[in-house]
Amino acid sequence: MSEEISAKEEKHLDFIRQKINDELAQGKIKRVVTRFPPEPNGYLHIGHAKALCLDFGLAEEYPGAECHLRFDDTNPSKEDDEYVEAIKEDIHWLGFDWGEHLYFASDYFEKMYDWAIEMIKKGKAYVDDSTPDEIRQMRGTLTEPGVESPYRSRGVEENLDLFQRMRAGEFPDGSKVLRAKIDMKSQNINFRDPVMYRIVRKDHHRQGNKWCIYPMYDWAHGLEDSIEGITNSLCSLEFENHRPLYNWFLDQLDNVHHPEQTEFARLNLTGTVMSKRKLRTLVDQGYVAGWDDPRMPTLSGMRRRGYPPAAIREFIKRVGIAKVDSVVDFALLEHCVRDELNRTARRLMLVQDPLKVVLTNYPEGQTETLTAVNNPEDESAGKREVPFGRELYIEREDFMEDPPNKFFRLAPGREVRLRYAYFITCQEVIKDENGNITELRCTYDPATRGGESPDGRKVKGTIHWVAAHSAVKVTLNNFSALFKVDDPENVPEGSDFTVNVNPDSLSVNENALAEPAAANVKPLEPVQFERIGYFTPDRTSAPEHPVYNRTATLKDSWGKIQKKQ
Repeated sequence: MSEEISAKEEKHLDFIRQKINDELAQGKIKRVVTRFPPEPNGYLHIGHAKALCLDFGLAEEYPGAECHLRFDDTNPSKEDDEYVEAIKEDIHWLGFDWGEHLYFASDYFEKMYDWAIEMIKKGKAYVDDSTPDEIRQMRGTLTEPGVESPYRSRGVEENLDLFQRMRAGEFPDGSKVLRAKIDMKSQNINFRDPVMYRIVRKDHHRQGNKWCIYPMYDWAHGLEDSIEGITNSLCSLEFENHRPLYNWFLDQLDNVHHPEQTEFARLNLTGTVMSKRKLRTLVDQGYVAGWDDPRMPTLSGMRRRGYPPAAIREFIKRVGIAKVDSVVDFALLEHCVRDELNRTARRLMLVQDPLKVVLTNYPEGQTETLTAVNNPEDESAGKREVPFGRELYIEREDFMEDPPNKFFRLAPGREVRLRYAYFITCQEVIKDENGNITELRCTYDPATRGGESPDGRKVKGTIHWVAAHSAVKVTLNNFSALFKVDDPENVPEGSDFTVNVNPDSLSVNENALAEPAAANVKPLEPVQFERIGYFTPDRTSAPEHPVYNRTATLKDSWGKIQKKQ
């Protein structure tokens, strides 16, 4: 029976795990070694989470496996230790750890330089004095072959001398590059003498000013994997045409390890952009308040918004691993978030638009505490005490003076249930000189304490409330989509993606009132404000001034999509 189960599980494996199983069975690899190789030039976004969960997930699944965290820090002009630390925090937050396997591409600069010398000595690389524009033009197009550089015929000794002098800092930035000598007529445009090194005088976040030449990504990528003994180098589909080049570089070097590269489809979400450059534009141009703005698709933004890491991992699992790019509905991510929070978030009561209620038959000066359930989905979450008194606040939308059919909330002469409290009946409506309702005067039935009637009478409406004497003022940050359209990058000619930014993606409510427990919720701890939505305290929140970010509404659009399907 166990063999049948294992065969069934094998049949449903994605193509990457199937490939790894075959490699292990055939003895091509003895154990699995993967790596997650972010560039420290920005914060990780939800697209990176797919690669992250795959790379680290494989290391958890296979006995003796390991996953390296390696920072591809080969471009000092855009890299910073801030991004290094943010990426580490995101990985730990998602529940993964690299253990002792933390590496930096910059740790291998000397070794890469030695290999570049080896390439020159073998006549496989040369120093080119052409400008970047000239190199771009010589490269040709997808339909036209490239043109050989006039410097391609330089001899080995001259190339060695020039490259060593490049490292010594004798030449200005951009004046020379080291190029591989391959084939300017190759059908694969990446083989048309790609640049291996360029001159850049920028302090490196780890190496300082030790280097003024830096390796290009195509040269460094395969070498880093080789040095670390990576068995399975997993990349997104845009690197598929680069794989033959990585292998060509390794083939030219003596006694180096060859990783096995496999490509998979990247994650694309409706209503988002997945480019660090564009995310940086949103930050730099003030469309958002930083990389961790809760409207951003960055992991730090999602963490600040209150997305549980378990929900993101479940979302990635549902998306799966494929070979063809596709776009996933953002509603699926929100569905996973709601599903997790419904099980884990404790409940509190909060009123967004307060309307005062006075219980005229409740004794003046008297207060009491009632019992409320912290989470009906989790009995272990326990119960809490909620203050109650003569004066209350309810949601303004929970009262109508002239209600239509099927409006079961409070109205003149109508009885409703206050959640966890009593039945109340509206007796009088108080208005100001402009006709605006300022107060409701109601009576309560003391026999219905806890929200149940001893005589068995039923009420159709149940509404939430907060006691006036203990209410805490709370600021709510309510978020909607950052972009007005599902495809923000589809713009008219001459425009850029920022024309699709939603100017109303953030609304702030500074008038909300909550029960006292809301003042003591820790940052990033999720709550459900009953009948309103899921929220989490912002990192700026404090007991004397609670600030909550709305994680998600209670409405589940993905659930409705599934039902329709």
